[in-house]
Amino acid sequence: MTSSRPRISKAVIPAAGLGTRFLPATKATPKEMLPVVDKPAIQYVVEEAVTAGLPDVLMVTGRNKRPLEDHFDRNYELEEVLRSKGDVHKLDRVQESSDLATMHYVRQGDPKGLGHAILCAAPHVGDQPFAVLLGDDLIDPRDPLLTHMVRVQEERGGSVIALMEVEPASIHLYGCAAATPTHTPDVVQVSDLVEKPSPAEAPSNLAIIGRYVLDPGVFEVLRKTEPGRGGEIQITDALQAMAADPTLGGPVHGVVFRGRRYDTGDRGDYLRAIVRLACEREDLGPEFRAWLREYVAGEMAGPLED
Repeated sequence: MTSSRPRISKAVIPAAGLGTRFLPATKATPKEMLPVVDKPAIQYVVEEAVTAGLPDVLMVTGRNKRPLEDHFDRNYELEEVLRSKGDVHKLDRVQESSDLATMHYVRQGDPKGLGHAILCAAPHVGDQPFAVLLGDDLIDPRDPLLTHMVRVQEERGGSVIALMEVEPASIHLYGCAAATPTHTPDVVQVSDLVEKPSPAEAPSNLAIIGRYVLDPGVFEVLRKTEPGRGGEIQITDALQAMAADPTLGGPVHGVVFRGRRYDTGDRGDYLRAIVRLACEREDLGPEFRAWLREYVAGEMAGPLED
């Protein structure tokens, strides 16, 4: 049965954060431009949106984010140098990012939270459903989470959030969902959301991760949402209202993700993401894995004693 709901084509990527956990590297370089192997983290996120059928991408930026725009723009001087050298491979890699999607940019201005950043996208998005991708979460392309979420939204309407089962002791780091199963595996209906609850207050171990497919009704809800935790406008609070009252743009469903996710917002996870992705590359993996095995074996053996 073919859905009559509007086809989703737009993605919003909030990218106005200061990246303080990676100082001093992010003093003059946006955290989104930190390399994961040989591509900036933000390019993986844009590629994911395009793969899910969303070729229209709006980045919500702030001060010192100009390198993001430059990365997805043409660099004619560099391209000409590579062309004159006959370096077709590197030329293709350079042009890949500028040909990837139709890119748009808007400044957030005051850093009032994720909900406010999403609200900045309202003039561009209009009255159509859209996706939101947070740049700190890299989803392995072999696990098409966003594609699945778009399909769920087109079938069921309302909004869809990505959820992940975490240890109860870690739930205070995330937004948390109260949910009931549906007849579709890994799809749940959300009845309540709590932003960063204590383990004792958490309604489940289902944590919200950085992928959303939202009904445009979220904009009106966000306009009426008071600052919440941390003095910021929280998207979790807006989605909680929509889950409680579907006339606001609900219902809210969740897709429980059990695939490969790399958190590049944490320094340790960022390093682990680089190692994992490098190991899986055909051009880098064999040599890198051999070195890694040798290095780990040496570390396990410990220092030699006289």
